[in-house]
Amino acid sequence: MNRRLFRDFLAGPDTLRIYDGDGLLFISAKAGLQPLLDYISEFASQHEAVTVFDRIVGNAAALLLVKAACREVYSPLGSELAARTLDEYAVKYHFTELVPYIINREGQGMCPMEKLSLNKSPDDFCRAVKAS
Repeated sequence: MNRRLFRDFLAGPDTLRIYDGDGLLFISAKAGLQPLLDYISEFASQHEAVTVFDRIVGNAAALLLVKAACREVYSPLGSELAARTLDEYAVKYHFTELVPYIINREGQGMCPMEKLSLNKSPDDFCRAVKAS
């Protein structure tokens, strides 16, 4: 079932889809971390053990997934930093491609949000994002 949902997600324009069982809870086509931040602020407190489909999962997204009570995440691209965080918080992940870290838009180094997330807990990262 989740593999089919993942194929459907990849074929569409959305950047994030969140399911509770078979029910679609949240969908967004916004870029970056904003869709996860929107979901957390509006819906996360009402749901547990959600399944997430996200275009890119770096460590920043992994920390937010923990805040979103994610139990399983599917993505075409994930970072090794994210994998370590997801392992630490017992979140199952399925990445098509695994890279050391998410690069910035210029392709010149680490993504600023990936850098901001280093050595932070999910709560610490959320506070840092809100302060930036």
